[in-house]
Amino acid sequence: MTERLDTLETALRRHLAGRLRHLSRACGELTVDIAADDLLACAELLRDAAELGFEQLIDLCGVDYSQYGRDEWATGEASGSGFSRGVAAGSTGRLRFGDELPAADNGRPRFAAVIHLLSYRHNWRLRLRCHAEDDEFPRLPSLCGIWPSANWYEREAFDLFGIVFDDHPDLRRLLTDYGFVGHPFRKDFPLIGHVEMRYDPEQGRVVYQPVSIEPRVLVPRVIRRDNRYLHDDPEGAAGEGAGGA
Repeated sequence: MTERLDTLETALRRHLAGRLRHLSRACGELTVDIAADDLLACAELLRDAAELGFEQLIDLCGVDYSQYGRDEWATGEASGSGFSRGVAAGSTGRLRFGDELPAADNGRPRFAAVIHLLSYRHNWRLRLRCHAEDDEFPRLPSLCGIWPSANWYEREAFDLFGIVFDDHPDLRRLLTDYGFVGHPFRKDFPLIGHVEMRYDPEQGRVVYQPVSIEPRVLVPRVIRRDNRYLHDDPEGAAGEGAGGA
C-alpha cells in the first residue's frame, strides 16, 4: 500500500505542479488541496492523465469549517459513569433562530467542497478539497462537465450548505422543501430549525408557525445495569439492580 501511495503522490506532484496547495497523507489515503481558480484544470488532468486516470467521481460533499476545533463536549473519556457532558453553551443545539454562533479562528475559508475520486485503471482513490474564498457567498466551479455524476452531489451541497456551483446545468434544492429558508447543515443553523408546520383544521391546510420547543442538547445515558441481562449474572442481581448514569 505504501508503495502505491508513493507512486500516486509522485504522479500528483508532477502533474499538478504549481497548482497544488497542499498534499497530505493519513490513514492510507491522500488528500490534495486545490484553489478554486485551478479546480477545473486540475480536474481535467486528474481524469485524463494516464498516470492518474481518475475516471469516476464517487462523492462530493460540502463542509462548514466555521466551528472547526471548537466543541462544547468534553469527549476525552467515556466510561461506566456516562459520556462526558456539555461544558460550554456553544453549539447550535442551544441556539434560537437569529442567535449568533461565535466563529472559530482557524485560518481558513469557511466553506469547502470535498470530492472523492476513483481510478478503475489503477484501483486507487483520491480526496480532492477546494475552499470557496468568499464566506458570505461561497461559490465554486461545477464539475458536471468533467464528471456528470457530480450533478446531484452539487445540488445537495448547494441545498445543505449554500455553496453555489457556477455553470451547473440545474442548480436547485434537492432535499428540502420548496419554501425552505436557510441551509440546514451550516453550523449556525439552529437544530430546532426556523419554523414548524401543522395541519390547521379551521383553515383546512398545513400552516407554518414559530418553533414551539425549547433549544436543548440531549445527553446520552449509559445504562450500567440492565434488567434484560440480570439473569446472566445471578450473583450481581441482588447488588446494584438497574441503574443509570
